[in-house]
Amino acid sequence: MPTLPRCIAAAVLVPVLALAAMPALAQSEAACPAELTEVARCYRGADHNGANYWIAIPHQWNRSLVVHAHGGPRMSHATNDNNVEDLERFAVTVKQGFAWAGSAYRRPGYGVKLAAEDVENLRQLFVGRFGQPRRTILHGQSWGGNIAAKAIEMFPGAGDGKPAYDGVVLTNGMLAGGTRNYLHRADLRAVYQFYCNNHPRPDEPQYPLWMGLPPAATLKNKELAARADECLGLARPAAERSPAQQRRLANILGVIRVPERSLQSHLNWATFTFRDLVQRIGHGNPFDNRHVVYHGSDDDAALNRGVPRFDADPAAVAALAAESDLGGKVDVPVITLHAIDDPVAMVEYEDAYRATLQAAGRDHLLLQAYTREKEHSKLADPQYVAVFATLMGWIDSGKKPAVADIEAACATASARFAGGCHIDRDYRPAPLFSRVAPRATP
Repeated sequence: MPTLPRCIAAAVLVPVLALAAMPALAQSEAACPAELTEVARCYRGADHNGANYWIAIPHQWNRSLVVHAHGGPRMSHATNDNNVEDLERFAVTVKQGFAWAGSAYRRPGYGVKLAAEDVENLRQLFVGRFGQPRRTILHGQSWGGNIAAKAIEMFPGAGDGKPAYDGVVLTNGMLAGGTRNYLHRADLRAVYQFYCNNHPRPDEPQYPLWMGLPPAATLKNKELAARADECLGLARPAAERSPAQQRRLANILGVIRVPERSLQSHLNWATFTFRDLVQRIGHGNPFDNRHVVYHGSDDDAALNRGVPRFDADPAAVAALAAESDLGGKVDVPVITLHAIDDPVAMVEYEDAYRATLQAAGRDHLLLQAYTREKEHSKLADPQYVAVFATLMGWIDSGKKPAVADIEAACATASARFAGGCHIDRDYRPAPLFSRVAPRATP
């Protein structure tokens, strides 16, 4: 597709609709983030369910909209004062000419289907206020990748015989579905407790580790971090850790296979997010490690004899699957972009997502690209520009591109946007269960 890089200019740029011609706005105009002040007009408000949102429309709008599903789940309510971070992070899409709309979701905590509804509500709100875009793209980042992938299956049509979304971009997405996305964190709780035995401590009330925390527990992030530091020395330089701390940390990282820099975050998610998740699906256990054989420690036999074990409740597994697993029945082009060394969302989730679309007979609608980066929340700007440009070319032409087309578009975008291009066209992720301890799953 030699013409794809020219898509960065985005068809025909036209001025945004005059505000006087628009219906009365329920939302209010707001100051854009600093880097968009000269580029766009911004609005913020709340939908009928109380989900806060931001909208940005560039002065030179390409008549296409990006609806954004953010990551998390955030465990506290997002106001429009702190919800602007997603617009700031992906401001490059507005600079590229797209309008942008992002929901903070109606409630904090876990809930993929409700968040997907909030995303779709915002799309409809945008159409009602600003008119029907020429194209609408759904973008999911991190946990928002799970939400966006679920939303495209839940809302395939706009009610007028046309698709609600013309294409999907999923970046560093948690795309294995809830029943598989969190298995390594359930393993982490068990393996951490075997080595550290301080979460909970022996003299504290005991509870099954799969629940994260009991509903009424008062443990806070800072206290959990102190316990992890006590056991593993996470808060201090490696040279200041005791031999026992070094050994325990090496064993946990050898078994769970997440980077040291994100271990505390994974432990937090396996604590506070798990508490919320379990309550959302009905208080049963969706995770099973009864017959898991752990590998990677300096004494696997001792670990497997002594590690805490738990059995999944089939009803809880089914509830989590209904909430967040994916069926792969997509009808529009999907491009995924994932950092190979993503410290939060395993790149192996991409292999699981491809298998899901293959099983549904829809893998011809999927293009996956990988970058030699080590961050999760934000990749290099030219790569986002390239992915959105390539997707628009695919939608308009009907011809599936290749990763080489994303590379070419990225090279062109680098002349305007900083950050460089780090795409590895030859990379293919290993199966998820080559990195996560295998067990029977739905």
